[in-house]
Amino acid sequence: MQDIQLKITDRNGITHEVVAPTDMAMNLMEVVRSYELAEEGTIGICGGMAMCASCQCYVNSNHELPEMSDDEDAMLAEAFHVKENSRLGCQIQMTPNLDGLEVTLAPES
Repeated sequence: MQDIQLKITDRNGITHEVVAPTDMAMNLMEVVRSYELAEEGTIGICGGMAMCASCQCYVNSNHELPEMSDDEDAMLAEAFHVKENSRLGCQIQMTPNLDGLEVTLAPES
């Protein structure tokens, strides 16, 4: 079991240093929800199926992330506030190599 450290900047611009487990098959969206870093009902609306972009975030660190799936790419193509470093939090699994990951939650659509 290995926990990792993350820096998550919420939609109010406040940065939170949180600990995420890597042995519970959690994704970034679930970590944000578990720490209540976004208002209830504003993140993970589709339940993590890459169908709503409510968990869009901007990856600020240079971590190598898994390649974007076709579903994630298609959802981001329709989302608002998309940037070059946009990803869906529900598609980023917590793994040991993401220790130190820094992200900012995208504004609500």
